[in-house]
Amino acid sequence: MDYLIVTSRSLIWMILSLVCTLMMLSSLLSPRWINSDPQTVTFGNETLIFTPSLGVYAKCSRPISRNYSRCTLMSAEGFLLADSEVYPTVWKAATVFLAMGLFIMGFTVCTSLLSCCVQSLFKKSIFTLSGAAQCIAGMCFIMGVMLQPMAWGTRRVHRLCGDDSSPYYLGNCSLGSGLYVAVASTILTFICACLSLPADKSTSSDKVQEKIYEGQTLICLT
Repeated sequence: MDYLIVTSRSLIWMILSLVCTLMMLSSLLSPRWINSDPQTVTFGNETLIFTPSLGVYAKCSRPISRNYSRCTLMSAEGFLLADSEVYPTVWKAATVFLAMGLFIMGFTVCTSLLSCCVQSLFKKSIFTLSGAAQCIAGMCFIMGVMLQPMAWGTRRVHRLCGDDSSPYYLGNCSLGSGLYVAVASTILTFICACLSLPADKSTSSDKVQEKIYEGQTLICLT
């Protein structure tokens, strides 16, 4: 007989897994890891203020019209073939690590949903397997976040932050929201890995077994 088991702990684990995955995805696509000083540009009689910025996989530069901000992503072809002076090799590696972590977290989000009706995979608890995978994803995120500042001394960053910028020193720039979101998502990923253990215990508790013995197939517990 198939059972659908949802507990408060397993539900929190599922939601947090989804949240930290979406947070890291938004961070990877964000152009706001490094912010330069605000600048102005004039179109006709109107003066606009914009902030040039760089992300791991995106950037924002001078707008080309009043209604069009110039924020772009690196294309897949550009990412693979771009010269290291245009797109630093360290950032390519950071993007790969962050993407790997996102892929693993996406897998754990799927397994967390599956855990409502399947409690084991390959004779192992689906919760502990997912928790272990989330630890690996967290380590990938750490590598991606730590690699990003290593490219602050490249020509790409010098054009934005001045020649004083160097690895782990931004010169005339400041940290942006994208980096903070990435750090928060990394921490939350390890929290999710820890929460997988109490989620596992809650779905195999005595209360759950009692509900199963009573013949219930939809089991919801706090």
